Amino acid sequence: MSGSTNMSKIAVVGGEGIGPEVTAQSQRILEWFAKRRGVPMTLREAQYGLIPYLATGKVLPDDTVEAMDEADAILWGATGGPETKEVPAAARKAGGLLTLRSKYDLYANLRPIRANPALSESSPLKARVLKGVDFVIIRELTSGIYFGEPRGVETLADGQRRGFNTEQYTTSQIRRVARAAFELARTRGGKVCSVDKANVLETSVLWREEVTALHAEDFSDVELTHLYVDNAAMQLASGLRREERNGGICRNEHLMACRNDSLLRLLSV
Repeated sequence: MSGSTNMSKIAVVGGEGIGPEVTAQSQRILEWFAKRRGVPMTLREAQYGLIPYLATGKVLPDDTVEAMDEADAILWGATGGPETKEVPAAARKAGGLLTLRSKYDLYANLRPIRANPALSESSPLKARVLKGVDFVIIRELTSGIYFGEPRGVETLADGQRRGFNTEQYTTSQIRRVARAAFELARTRGGKVCSVDKANVLETSVLWREEVTALHAEDFSDVELTHLYVDNAAMQLASGLRREERNGGICRNEHLMACRNDSLLRLLSV
């Protein structure tokens, strides 16, 4: 946001697949608020994916990087689709979502889940299971196994190949996303369910300990429960509890409930 005005700069990056269709409709909403409600904002469209790659050799060209760096917020469409096979893996990785999450430190991904009766027939779950569903999944986005080092593929002495990744979290990484969940819960039902795999993974033991400690220190007014991730996935598919949830793997289950990722509103902060 400009220091001399209240003008917000928004980079609109349609991306690939259904992304440009989604951002086009979202842009209409933003323009309505700017025109009808006087919300001060400027929108700058930028390209991402196959089209700029064919022109510049980069999925994330320099002018798009500039637009995103200068923006107060980024309206992002989607990445992926049949066209992705035309872009070499190295070029896609260089401008991929993980790189952007890390660069902008987008550590908390908010996924609100609210059932729309008009779409109930599109879901594999029964309408009675979906009725009244309203919760938010908060997913840690810049740590864990996606970003841990060392990682790679190596050839062993006996000729076998081995792939390896590193799962790791620090106190601050856990606490900041947990804080986001607790603060959001205070504006909703006052409940947080932290999802982990503390019966198997040391990183999840640390996760549970740090979330519990933060709760005791600053958020004792919020109800905190814990679930192992496999149980949480089952609970989501069978009962869809009305709670804030802090975790990641349950994403596929809530997509099953809503049927289509393009129907969900996502926010990364």
